[in-house]
Amino acid sequence: MLYRLDAAARDVARLLGAEARDDPWAGGHVAPGQFAPVITAGREAIAGPRPQGSAPRRMIPRLWGVPPPPSVHDAPRHGILSVRNLDSPFWIGNLRNSEFRCLVPATSFMDWGRPSPTDGKRRQSWFSCADQPVFAMAAVWKDSEIPSFALLACEANAALKAEGRETMPVILPPDSAAWALWLNGGWDRAKGLVVPYSSSLMEMRQLG
Repeated sequence: MLYRLDAAARDVARLLGAEARDDPWAGGHVAPGQFAPVITAGREAIAGPRPQGSAPRRMIPRLWGVPPPPSVHDAPRHGILSVRNLDSPFWIGNLRNSEFRCLVPATSFMDWGRPSPTDGKRRQSWFSCADQPVFAMAAVWKDSEIPSFALLACEANAALKAEGRETMPVILPPDSAAWALWLNGGWDRAKGLVVPYSSSLMEMRQLG
């Protein structure tokens, strides 16, 4: 999977209610193992009880791909890109503690479609949201060896299943309440956001 964020950092931060500070992002594609803008609840350097009120959201660059635990010997070259098992001991602490959840802004994402019946080649299928030009994907961050993040995955919707995909990134609704719930809410409510995005609200284009 790849994704694109064709918008400048300050415009994205303004949309999602965050502080961009000096984030240099000007727009482009993101591949595994690359840095990209991530929006956090602003508590990365804070330990201890949660203070009254919410800290300002911050947009900061993080690496896509979390280093695996030492026990994993066949980990992907670019680290773990997505969270598929919500009950995994490796992820559960990040999911239950909201300060470790984050938003990853995007304008489209790519997965490989089914082989073409004419030449047998697989096409790049790029998906975007008709109802929100810039959308937020649910993610979590970790600071082990490097400041990194992983996207949450859920069951694919009908549009992606038609292209032979079993999972898709978790896309949040264009609703400030949903963004706040993912960044600040309890896990008992936030996990309700881990659902497929409606196929009727998605657009697809294929590239050979």
